[in-house]
Amino acid sequence: MISPSRSAPFAVYLVALLFVLAPGAAPRAAAAPAAHIVSLEPGSGRTVEVRVHSPAMRRDIALQVLRPADTDTPAPTLYLLNGAGGGEDAATWSAQTDISDFFADKHVNVVIPQEGAFSYYTDWQREDPGLAEKLDNNGRNMWATFLTEELPPVLDATFGATGRNAIAGISMAATSVLDLTIRAPHLYHAAAAYSGCAMTSDLLGQAFVTLVVSLGGGDAENMWGPSGGPGWREHDPYLQADRLPDIPMYITSGTGLAGRYDSAGDPRLDGDQRMLWNQLLIGGGIEAAADYCTRALQRRTQELGRTDIVYDLRPSGTHSWGYWQDDLHRSWPLLAGALRP
Repeated sequence: MISPSRSAPFAVYLVALLFVLAPGAAPRAAAAPAAHIVSLEPGSGRTVEVRVHSPAMRRDIALQVLRPADTDTPAPTLYLLNGAGGGEDAATWSAQTDISDFFADKHVNVVIPQEGAFSYYTDWQREDPGLAEKLDNNGRNMWATFLTEELPPVLDATFGATGRNAIAGISMAATSVLDLTIRAPHLYHAAAAYSGCAMTSDLLGQAFVTLVVSLGGGDAENMWGPSGGPGWREHDPYLQADRLPDIPMYITSGTGLAGRYDSAGDPRLDGDQRMLWNQLLIGGGIEAAADYCTRALQRRTQELGRTDIVYDLRPSGTHSWGYWQDDLHRSWPLLAGALRP
């Protein structure tokens, strides 16, 4: 409402008011819709299937939220990211691990995005026709904006969360976890990265990132610009190690050599020899590359004097779910400690 003051004639305010109300006056721009809950549906056990609208991506995003037994008492939140498949295939925390049982007695909301395949959970510089077609996305991937700005306040309000957050992820998303903490240093109180590669801008890192994105039909230059350019360096946690926030972190990798979960007798392999050789050869090679990156990051953060990062460098183990389930279990005390008020 416009009201006159002692220093301005009433006629000035009357003219202004008439202009605002005049039929020919320029209309005010409509406010962009805020992020909001689109739907909540009960899932299995204590899981809630949630869809949240993302203004940045102009579409609805599917999530799973594993709720604590006591929903009357505010709980902290763990954002748990899937790997390259983004939760859109069978390679998910829910399908491949014991998270339902593991978190049954833990007072925490576990939020698992069910989209984001091959996106590195980052904000892309341009639209990508390959990923847009695969993911039915007509806009740009803007995952960092969604995860760090749009989603947390919506979930906190919907589920009555405490506002204390941690984030963890595997493989592709382990790289994303480190990058997201740099982007939003005050959002997370702890982080865990399992079998990721923090070096995204050197030749090995560029090749690895480019391969992952291309598996989904995307072009990594649409993500961070020309290879080796400033966009790649900006999102390289190794180069940006001095910007990693001062929070507890748990970072793991294996050497790629066969370990306890690399046999046909493992329940996830169920005697399938083809899957076993794929895990040993491809999974072994990927994990060896992740181990190279992780050891380099360890040296770099030690040079910077960081003492609050726990590195769990396993003497064996391929790029596979048995090890990531163990990583989650072992890292939970660190995450839980940081989530307590």
